[in-house]
Amino acid sequence: MADELRPLALLLLPRELESFILRDQAQDLLRADGVVAVDPPRVPYGAMARLPHAVADVLAGGVAKRLIRALRRNGDRPKAIVIFHPVQVLLARAILERVPDCELWYGRWDRYEHAYDAGPHLRERLTEMHEAAANLSSLTFVASEELARLETEAGREATLVPLSADAFPAPDPAQAVVAISLGHLGWRTDWTLLRAVAQRMPQLVLLLVGAWHDDECGSDPDYSWCRQHPGFVWLGERSDEEAARLILCADVGIVPFKVEPFNDAGLPYRILKYARLGRRTVTPDLAGVRTWSEAVTVAPDAGAFAAALAEQAGRRASPDLALREWALQQTAVAQNGPLWDRLVALGIARV
Repeated sequence: MADELRPLALLLLPRELESFILRDQAQDLLRADGVVAVDPPRVPYGAMARLPHAVADVLAGGVAKRLIRALRRNGDRPKAIVIFHPVQVLLARAILERVPDCELWYGRWDRYEHAYDAGPHLRERLTEMHEAAANLSSLTFVASEELARLETEAGREATLVPLSADAFPAPDPAQAVVAISLGHLGWRTDWTLLRAVAQRMPQLVLLLVGAWHDDECGSDPDYSWCRQHPGFVWLGERSDEEAARLILCADVGIVPFKVEPFNDAGLPYRILKYARLGRRTVTPDLAGVRTWSEAVTVAPDAGAFAAALAEQAGRRASPDLALREWALQQTAVAQNGPLWDRLVALGIARV
């Protein structure tokens, strides 16, 4: 009867696949017809490890019995069990007792028995479980050479299977343009412009430093798009010290204001902040920004805005030192010169 059942490899996942740290490699194995994933039991593996041994074994035995019964109803039988944490050895052992010709694979990607959140008693228990899993294992695969060395030192064999990160995004760093925006993110911001620029520049990363305001823009579809766009990194309010370091991570600053009377005549403070770190500012066609023409590139539309950003690619490794020197000269003493002249003329101050 057993020979008529389809042999399977069971991946006993320590947590659901979507949140499993080794998801990429698990998904790769699941491409095989005979490999299936088994979600964690209702009583979590970690909880079983904290129970008295006899109680934990009874619980694991019940889970194993139900699992094997369900497999047999489907015409399947476990031929290999894959575990990724020593706490899973209780269920694995219960399955092996019921299916003697099944083999255990044990994946070790960390020294679990030294976990920071485990007290002395649990660490001792995890050490026991690791030893049990390693000794029962027909194939122990480890993430690092050091883990392999430790298994060899213990008199056991281990196969090196390093980690992968297939699902982690890998934008081309040679093409990336990193921009930064400091300040309020609400009514004044031209979300339509930012969306259009991002759609033209898939390589754009925009660091948004400042409070965002769903109450002001929540009904704006362009704002909603920007909130979800992966190239826009919403960092919230930051101190000046933090903001300065974030500007160092960027190629260029932006003033993403709408072209409206409220915004048109002002002189955005952030232009000088970017310039103090050798970064130019790209802005829409606002009249006031031209006061600091040394530091700004005015872009009349989304296409020009995107082109101006692209021209600054790589500035994070090669800041404009002449621009920085200009900005550092724009001190309060220098800017207040006309006011000081009047104070002196009125006899209120002396030079």
